[in-house]
Amino acid sequence: MSLKRVFWHLLLALMVFVVLYQLWIFLHICWWVEHNPSSSAFMRTGLQTLRDDNPDARLQHQWVEYRKISNNLKRAVVASEDAKFIDHEGFDWDGIQKAYEKNWQKGRIVAGGSTISQQLAKNLFLSTGRTPWRKLEEAAITWMLERMMSKRRIFEIYLNVIEWGNGVFGAEAAARHYYKTSAANLSAYQAAKLAAMIPNPRYYDKHREARGLIRKTGIIQARMRYAVIPQ
Repeated sequence: MSLKRVFWHLLLALMVFVVLYQLWIFLHICWWVEHNPSSSAFMRTGLQTLRDDNPDARLQHQWVEYRKISNNLKRAVVASEDAKFIDHEGFDWDGIQKAYEKNWQKGRIVAGGSTISQQLAKNLFLSTGRTPWRKLEEAAITWMLERMMSKRRIFEIYLNVIEWGNGVFGAEAAARHYYKTSAANLSAYQAAKLAAMIPNPRYYDKHREARGLIRKTGIIQARMRYAVIPQ
């Protein structure tokens, strides 16, 4: 078989793999419109990390319905992570542009322009690495999420699967881990502080009174009154 034919066979195999992988993702998203995910890519990675030190380690995670999560936390997360969540279709192009300009000025990644939908796509399916392929896949999954799910459902899943500490996933586990209360009973300050932890949860789990965390908590709390959340 000639090299040219081998090349085309390999290319065809790659295309078939990509299509099947996208179909696998699409079917998962269709299922999750009505059913709750039992785990995510980030959960599986987090559990493996914990079990490297302790084979019997377990994640802290408990699913809670959207209506049983404090509106304080919903507003805090929108204010912190994606103020235009209700209005955009998965991508905040102004936010992406501002993040790019800020990173260019600093010469390193200091800001992200990811929306809640993009973050959910990454958490559910992808690794923590930063590669062009991963960003393309993240965009494709975000597009599917936005077209298959309501904003409320996207936000409900997001609040239940994101990492909030070392082995801590979801709003209920976070509320109990940090404040010994339920996600339904979080105060405005507690919610703002949890939202401030999202970009670096494992660090803030160990440094709960870090100056930057306290400062950001105050900023988020002041913005919460303007946040629009799915009903």
